[in-house]
Amino acid sequence: MVTLISGLVGGLVATIVMTGFMMGLGDDSPPPTAAFWAKYVGDGEPSAYMLQGMVLHLLYGIAAGGVFVALLAPLGLGITALSGALLWGVVYGVVLFVIAAGFWMMIVLDMSATPMMAAMFLLFHLVYGVVLGGFLFYLPTL
Repeated sequence: MVTLISGLVGGLVATIVMTGFMMGLGDDSPPPTAAFWAKYVGDGEPSAYMLQGMVLHLLYGIAAGGVFVALLAPLGLGITALSGALLWGVVYGVVLFVIAAGFWMMIVLDMSATPMMAAMFLLFHLVYGVVLGGFLFYLPTL
């Protein structure tokens, strides 16, 4: 049985791995969370809030891991095989991408993404989902 603590820790690990991909493959622009901070908390450009944006992204990722675990039981989904864990992780990564790109970026931040930016954004969320699913398969009961 997967625990909420495992989900939170898995979200932390998955966000760290995802962030590594973002830093390695991204274009060095501020993450959308820095734009969120600049728009709603700060008073400067998003580039001035990189640290706050990364901390906010880390907190989102931890919370998303907990939400993933909280959704497993009511939906009758278990993580009993690695293939299933990875599949549900991919599905969850796509859901997170749709929420992040469709709601947070387009509506809350009024940002639009180029096709390449959207593809990279999807890739990063897929990485998150795969790492989260794999983590929860191998360490379900922290």
